[in-house]
Amino acid sequence: MIRENQKTLNMIQVILDLVMVVVALVFAYLFRFSNYEGSHLRFESYVPTLVLLVPLHFFLYYFLGLYEPRRRKSLSFEVGKIIQANLLSTMILFTLLYIIKEIHYSRQVLVYFVIFTSILTITERAALRAALNNIRKKGYNKKHILIIGTGRLAKRLIMALKENHYLGYEIIGIVDENTTVGKNLAGVTVIGGISDLENIITERKIDEIFITISTREYDVFRKIIKICEKSGVRTQIVPDYARFIPAKPQMDEVEGIPLINIRHVPLDNFLKAFGKRAFDVVVSLAGLALCLPLFLIIIIGIKLDSPGPILFSQERVGLNKKNFMMYKFRTMKVQSAEESDQEWTTKEDRRKTRLGNMLRKTSLDELPQLWNVLKGDMSLVGPRPERPFFVEQFKEKIPRYMVKHHVRPGITGWAQVNGWRGDTSIRKRIECDIYYIENWTFMFDLKILALTIFKGFVNRNAY
Repeated sequence: MIRENQKTLNMIQVILDLVMVVVALVFAYLFRFSNYEGSHLRFESYVPTLVLLVPLHFFLYYFLGLYEPRRRKSLSFEVGKIIQANLLSTMILFTLLYIIKEIHYSRQVLVYFVIFTSILTITERAALRAALNNIRKKGYNKKHILIIGTGRLAKRLIMALKENHYLGYEIIGIVDENTTVGKNLAGVTVIGGISDLENIITERKIDEIFITISTREYDVFRKIIKICEKSGVRTQIVPDYARFIPAKPQMDEVEGIPLINIRHVPLDNFLKAFGKRAFDVVVSLAGLALCLPLFLIIIIGIKLDSPGPILFSQERVGLNKKNFMMYKFRTMKVQSAEESDQEWTTKEDRRKTRLGNMLRKTSLDELPQLWNVLKGDMSLVGPRPERPFFVEQFKEKIPRYMVKHHVRPGITGWAQVNGWRGDTSIRKRIECDIYYIENWTFMFDLKILALTIFKGFVNRNAY
């Protein structure tokens, strides 16, 4: 039943998406010409472009994964892919018009088209998600699932599925050979053993099974897989080594032997890294030019506030664990390198100057790092770099701390816009950093920059 519902839903989704393409072109034309009195092509002249645009959008959406089951995909994933597909389709259309030397089509209409298509499609998909969530709350369109195992992984999985109720999973029960029937785990009851599995699948109409037992129990594992395949039920394996691998592991192979890369880093891809670097160079150049008047005011303020240099440079650990000198406007009284490198800044730190306190609270002291970005030591967005003294301490105490050095450090980052800056939890900061590293996209960078502008500069933990 679930699979039939999925097919129907996919068909509805395709129809709605393609309707949005047509509606967007109408809106784009009206927006450009509704009050325009000069000569221009009638709307009928733009209709033939739909012969290209409608199938083109379908194929782009399909190849970018927008018609795959999205029960476990976030809305932000869909938004990024929709914008990517719409930009690609418009570029293809512009290229085609150039090749055939069609000069009468309004380029403004086509620009408005990509904007309206994105807005309408995102709105339509968000509304459909909301409708599905509402339906699932009422008990419909749910997947009946079974969990095999009663260990730590099973408990974590149950808690995760309950917290993310919008996924529409209904846990029917737990199957475990070594646990008494009727026993409760995180609010879910054990309803049988492995020997009962085939009957439970049939009688309870199970849609999906999650296996959380250890692969060391090879014979039991093989028996479970055999029963699941015989019953035709979809099966998910939660590996007992999950704590060692990322949420999206990179798979490779050698002569058919599967390999799992325990740390998938999107920025290892040359084109992605090149695009991010090009963006950094352009924005840092523009930022340095635009900030020159502000720099002048801050420089004068620092000179009037306290004796000492204008800039403060400090050794930090960056990409591939290589050290570099990071620049800031000086916000503290002049002190020895040993004092500044081995002492953490606190809220009531007496070393701060009056102007320095204000610069820190507004993060204006970080602006000289635009020069670090231009040089290539840093990026606009990434994990914040730390001093070598603290890196040596943290790498012994905090698991996965050194993973942050797989990418360039940033002026701002996912941890900072979530409030983990200053004298706050290093563990939480690293969790955010690793999430950023493993889930990097250009849109994610833009999101962090936007959040930095709206809530990241002034922060109660910035001192």
